[in-house]
Formats: sequence, structure tokens, C-alpha cells
Amino acid sequence: MFERVKEDIQAVKERDPAAVTTWSVLLNYPGVHAMWWHRQHNWLWRHGRRGFARWISQVARFFTGIEIHPGATIGRRFFIDHGMGVVIGETTIIGDDVTLYQGVTLGGTGKERGKRHPTLEDCVVVGVGAAVLGDIVIGRGSRVGGGAVVVNDVPPNCTVVGIPGRVVVREGRKIDAIDLHHEDLPDPVVEMFRCMQRRIDRLEARLAGDEAVSAERGEPPFPLRQVPSAEAAGAADEPVAGAGDGESCTY
Repeated sequence: MFERVKEDIQAVKERDPAAVTTWSVLLNYPGVHAMWWHRQHNWLWRHGRRGFARWISQVARFFTGIEIHPGATIGRRFFIDHGMGVVIGETTIIGDDVTLYQGVTLGGTGKERGKRHPTLEDCVVVGVGAAVLGDIVIGRGSRVGGGAVVVNDVPPNCTVVGIPGRVVVREGRKIDAIDLHHEDLPDPVVEMFRCMQRRIDRLEARLAGDEAVSAERGEPPFPLRQVPSAEAAGAADEPVAGAGDGESCTY
């Protein structure tokens, strides 16, 4: 028991620069207190004292602001930073070295029975206010951005952003340690505008080249062609061939 307590305190010191002393962690970290309460009511839950376990879990919720169902399975060195508003459902499975921030929900999606809550593998980080819902798996080393709503499985070493959550592979780079930079996530909207800007730059370069060739030949840059009215009306609906070739901006 004392070895697990020592691990919990060390995990806080490693992941939170505000945790400067052991006494600070013991007195001021509700995430640590909630975890210690959970180990007690989880033991009661597994030994058939489920009503009493639920009552104790509600007492812990009153004092810590963190609701952990007694049936949840939680690994070693689990850290809840700040913690107010965190909810962890009954059939949730959490691996080792997982970090949650305030307002996170690990919940279900309906009234189905059986395994209905998510599984978080080792070294997962879930950002502020995110919701991970349903019987899904968040792979080892993945990060869930703040405010994301995740309803599908996430492969290992990925990031998830948006509503609903979209997976962005981090260039295949493996994450060996816990990556706490949950604020440093890709923005699909910004990337879409960057993609559009690149296409515009290519089109302008092609247009400048065509104008230069026309100037060398002494021709107008945009030669006019007499087009019958019916043909002109139909041509207005036709896409320009080759415009923006080589890149798609579909998201």
C-alpha cells in the first residue's frame, strides 16, 4: 500500500511543476485523494458490498469534486490534475501513467449493459473538458484535445481534436514517454486555409508564367474567343481543368 502511495506522489511531482513538496501533494491535490478513496470503495465493490461502495464514492465526490464509479478499473500512477467535474463510469478501464485534466468525462452513450465505457491504454492524456464516450479504445500514448468528443477508437500515438473527435497521426512519431502538451494540437481549420493558400499560390504562379509567354509572343494575355451563347451558358458550369491539381483540401 505504501509503495502505491509513494508512486502516486511521485507521479504528481513529475507531471505538475506546482507540486514542489510531498506535503503539498498530500494536502492540496483532490485527484490524489479521489484515487485513494477509489481504492477503498473498489475493494468493497469487488467483494460484494456494492451499496456501501456507491455511498462511499458519493462521499468522496462531495469532498473532491471527482466522481469515480467503484466498478472502474484504474492502473498505476494515475493522475487527475485539478479534477473538478471529472466523471469516470462503471466499466471504464484505465491503464498505467494516464493523465486527466478537469472536466473530463469517461462515460457511456446509452442504456446498454455490459462494457459501455471507454478503455484508456497506458500513457494517454485527456485534455480539459473532453468527453470520451462508449465502449471504445484510446491507444497507448494518444492525446485527446481539450473539448473534444471522442466516440470512435483511436490508434496508438495519435491526437484527437474536434467535435466529433478527428484523429490526426503525428507523422508516425512514436511517443515513448508521457506527453503532457495537450494544448499543442493540430488545427484542421487552420490547415485547410493553409492548403487553400498553397493552391492559390500555384495558380498565381501558373498565371504569371502564361502572361510572360504571351508577352514574349506579343499576344494579349487573355485572347478573346467568340463563343455562341448556348455554348457559353453551358461552359459556365464546367470546372476549370487542372485547377489546383496535386492537392485536396477535403476535410
